[in-house]
Amino acid sequence: MLIQTKSTCDVFVAGAGIAGIMAAITAAENGQNVILSSTGAIFSGSSFYPGTWGLGLIAPENKADEDDLVQTILNVGCGMADEKMVRAFVSDISASVEYLKSLGVSMKKAQNDTQKDFIPCFDHKHRAWNGILFDSAKNVLSDYMEKLHIQLMPRCEVVDLICKNRCVRGVIVKKDGELFAVECKSAVLATGGYGGLFENRLTTDDVGGTGQYLAMKHGCKLVNMEFMQMMAGYISPCRKTIFNERTFRYTEMRDDNEEDIFKNLPNAQSLLAQRSTYGPFTSRLASKQIDFAIVNANAKNGVAVHYKKDLQENMPEFISTYFDWLYENKHLTPNDEIHIAMFAHAANGGIMISPNAETDTQGLFACGEVTGGMHGADRIGGLSTANGLVFGRKAGASAASYAAKSKEKLDYPIFYKAQKLDNVEETRKKLRETMTQTCMVVRTEAKLKAAVSFIDEALGRCSWTDTENADETANSRRLFAQLNLAKGILKAQMLRKESRGSHYREDYPDADVNLQKRIIVRMENGAITAYFE
Repeated sequence: MLIQTKSTCDVFVAGAGIAGIMAAITAAENGQNVILSSTGAIFSGSSFYPGTWGLGLIAPENKADEDDLVQTILNVGCGMADEKMVRAFVSDISASVEYLKSLGVSMKKAQNDTQKDFIPCFDHKHRAWNGILFDSAKNVLSDYMEKLHIQLMPRCEVVDLICKNRCVRGVIVKKDGELFAVECKSAVLATGGYGGLFENRLTTDDVGGTGQYLAMKHGCKLVNMEFMQMMAGYISPCRKTIFNERTFRYTEMRDDNEEDIFKNLPNAQSLLAQRSTYGPFTSRLASKQIDFAIVNANAKNGVAVHYKKDLQENMPEFISTYFDWLYENKHLTPNDEIHIAMFAHAANGGIMISPNAETDTQGLFACGEVTGGMHGADRIGGLSTANGLVFGRKAGASAASYAAKSKEKLDYPIFYKAQKLDNVEETRKKLRETMTQTCMVVRTEAKLKAAVSFIDEALGRCSWTDTENADETANSRRLFAQLNLAKGILKAQMLRKESRGSHYREDYPDADVNLQKRIIVRMENGAITAYFE
């Protein structure tokens, strides 16, 4: 069908979490006409996930602390982070935090930031810690975007990029039941991670992984896709609420038979104490046995968690802040029984970008969780938000500079196949179940191969039929993107025959020094390939 061009802009930004908002603002500050779109509401995605108690971020304590943070990121990333990306990242964190403050965004500071709970996950020392207050950020940034005349397009799904000679000319979107084109001189993908590929996920529903697929489809490489963070979250009550890892040391956990799931685990209390220092699963530390116990417990609806009395008798500030939030928003106290399981949380890998947020496709930039390279196999706590701030601003500046020089226009008609697939929701449900069963905490060759076979069969059944329904087209294209992206992830996990950081292979439980190389995933002639860089 012929797609009509209904809007034009200099810079089009897809994704309205902290990274996309920063990109849009920076591009507008640089004199460009900007459209900011979001599959859900503006201020969405993992940045504003309602199942967590705050938007915390860390920064170097001072200039002298920058190199220590760089080296710590490289060490924690197990050799999988790009040092140029890390240095570009760290050198701009403090300035980005100060910029946010200069706009008037309120930050929560710790009353006693010397407490050990304020040491970030996987870090070895305290950093400068800030908590961005959701309401303040929304109010301040909304007003500023209005002042900059940024056009907002909430509930607008990007279905495809319009490229000519591997150069972006526009995007095809679905909004209000209609497909149409938006002409732009440059585009920024800030669409978030790929938690939507999993049944158990600590993400909003608009975090689906289509941004990674679209980039790959149009010539970009993906990196570190095997490194996905898995965290404990509530099964009940208040499903998809993040469990505060700092409370592990105060817990007792039982299965469906009321058996202590740690009863056969030597040194369980010391392992729980170590597990309390970080949120996402890692294969690097002995406390991985705690995660294995949760995964292997005879607990159909999650393990039951009870807090010991000494938690309330001397509750640290970091934990107290969590329980204050939990009571205000979920009406739960430490005395309430909860059931937890492991959930997919955040991606450490994604679109490969340069230190200035450029991709391999001209006019296409990316930032935030949709990208990879600046973290590695494990990620230090508080750097996800910092990543969105820093690279959001870099992507906005780079996209604005490119757009200002571009003279290209959409001077040709846009034809797009408005087609649908059958059994879309059934296939997506099965995909999420397969990914949850196959590549959460514990992975094996046999399970990964079986998952790839399922995806190949699902792709083989993709029989496209014409439709005039834009919602059907967008939904079907989204499923097709998710199937292909999932295949790329699985291929990377199969290729990495070792355990490294967040990637654990039960059949290869140790790290292999010969595999300290990053894996690239790309699409070539419609086929997904994975190879060592």
